[in-house]
Amino acid sequence: MEILIPLIVIALIVVFVIGLYNRLITLRQRVREAWSDIDVQLKRRHDLIPNLVATVQGYAAHEKGVFENVTKARAAAVAGQNGTPQERAVAENQLTAALRTVFAVAENYPQLQAVQEFKDLSENLAATEDKIAFARRFYNGNVRDYNTALQTVPTNILAGMFGFTPEQYFELADATEREVPKVSFG
Repeated sequence: MEILIPLIVIALIVVFVIGLYNRLITLRQRVREAWSDIDVQLKRRHDLIPNLVATVQGYAAHEKGVFENVTKARAAAVAGQNGTPQERAVAENQLTAALRTVFAVAENYPQLQAVQEFKDLSENLAATEDKIAFARRFYNGNVRDYNTALQTVPTNILAGMFGFTPEQYFELADATEREVPKVSFG
């Protein structure tokens, strides 16, 4: 009986540690899954942009600088796909700002706004922006849960022992960047 009680205590501690470890793994996987969701939507956005630019460019050929800025911002966003959430947010914010200028140019061309391809691309891009916003919220919620678990007792002790590190939020630096690009059909 004297040996049984310490064995039960040790077994309970081992089960407790395994439970905490598995919880941290689950939370980390949720963060990775949420990041993957952002990647999917950003890829969709990056794929839509060249078609949108080409459509608008045909009607507003003299707005060459606008299209070059969008192309550069898209290239920077695509090139930064392996960056941290903060680095990705900066690149995506620049792309969002460049897209706003394309829509501003498009508003000056009523005949462009009547083209079905432009309407479809604009609607797809607006829907994608909504999905990106949802994916960001989902990701940040998972990061919050994971980071909270890393900082609470006794999980913080176990997290440090097993090398779990906090994740970064996918944040926008400028309040104006929080707005979805406006799509106007006249």
